[in-house]
Amino acid sequence: MKSLLFATAALLLAAPATAQTAAMGRLDSGQQRYFSLFKELVETDTSLPGGSCTRAARQVAARMKAAGFADEQLTLFSVPEHPEDGGLVAVLPGSSKSLKPLLLLAHIDVVAAKRADWVRDPFKLVEEKGYYYARGVADTKALAAIWADTLIRLKESGAKPKRAIKMALTCGEETNGAFNGAEWLAANKRELIDAAFALNEGSGGTTDGKGKVVEQAVTVGEKTFATFRVETRNPGGHSSVPRPDNAITQLAQALVKIGAHEFPLEFTDTTRAYFRDAGAGRGDATGRAMVALAANPADRAAEAVVNADPFLHSNLRTTCVATMLDGGHARNALAQRAGAYVNCRIFPGHTIESIREELAAVVADPGVSFETLPPRRPAPPPPPLDPQVVGPMRTLAAKYWPGVPLVTQMANGYSDATFLGAVGIPAYGVPGMWGDPDGNGVHGLNERREIRAVYMGRDYLFELVKALAR
Repeated sequence: MKSLLFATAALLLAAPATAQTAAMGRLDSGQQRYFSLFKELVETDTSLPGGSCTRAARQVAARMKAAGFADEQLTLFSVPEHPEDGGLVAVLPGSSKSLKPLLLLAHIDVVAAKRADWVRDPFKLVEEKGYYYARGVADTKALAAIWADTLIRLKESGAKPKRAIKMALTCGEETNGAFNGAEWLAANKRELIDAAFALNEGSGGTTDGKGKVVEQAVTVGEKTFATFRVETRNPGGHSSVPRPDNAITQLAQALVKIGAHEFPLEFTDTTRAYFRDAGAGRGDATGRAMVALAANPADRAAEAVVNADPFLHSNLRTTCVATMLDGGHARNALAQRAGAYVNCRIFPGHTIESIREELAAVVADPGVSFETLPPRRPAPPPPPLDPQVVGPMRTLAAKYWPGVPLVTQMANGYSDATFLGAVGIPAYGVPGMWGDPDGNGVHGLNERREIRAVYMGRDYLFELVKALAR
């Protein structure tokens, strides 16, 4: 307990005064207004199906209009086929005619949550023991509220940034196959969100599990994903007369081969820098192996040490894993069909088709079919490690978290940055708010975000937007 108190005290000493008051349970007037926006957004169910991103977007737009945004600066959008999956694009004009805008992106839809499974109502914002609890507080309504709050603060202060600042709050990121607002905007309203670069979710800080922030990160690039249907078929028959071409056995043999297949180690500029810098900051055997591997990717001893960490292992390569199984039609009959779903997270630079072909070659059985299932996501190249973007992040991180390293990383998952990158808008996952090593219940039960993280992140990101918009 004593170490936790010391860690909390040290962080408060480093934090701006506004973050300190929030951490002590007192909100200033600006924080109170942010909290009101955040609370309304969290308590509006935007899960699919049944919730409404359209309603949440309208609520945010009403607050922005009250702050002085003109109607032509606020675009609410949806499509007739998905009237409740709408979103909002807002624009704060810039003074420069040559600088392209900055885009702030956040999805406002959330993963479904069943009240019976949660300790607290998932759609009521609860403050408890230094945390906010509710569905979406971490993924990503705190960020969406920060972006809207940032534009409101800039508008009311009369700020005149050189870059125009755009904000897109969208739906559909959490549900594969649903209408995706970011994808729709990129394909149909490119001019509305056109920008030099975007700031997005997908990164942030990490604590040691005891309240101390030990790392801040910026995400520069991410994997894309694909799901394949792997299937075997034969005529079947009576179970009393087994035959060698058993569909279930044939599928099982194919899945064993897929599970044993190791895709080769790869680096991007981002991941090499991450292994070098994050490894140097760890001070343990894994950290030393990370540094060695960044210097020499052929170092098999170092790779063996790093591969023991599931995240690091996945960060170095494409991964494919069976996630669902089905087959057979009766307990006393030979299966006529057996199938599985194999989900792949694909390292930048590879197409979905090339990975499907590699899996088929690994299985090497013409009786096993591979079908690529929708949705098929684009696979854009990773954004550049642009010092004009990353530099201000690093400078401000040193101000807010002295002595805490800021590392660049590639996400093992994917976000709506995929759709921006595919149309030439590089997107970066921002530092700022932090999470705990246990994942804070994101996509699971009792999702939470530390209150200090919300308000310190709000301060950091406000300064970052101002710095990047000049």
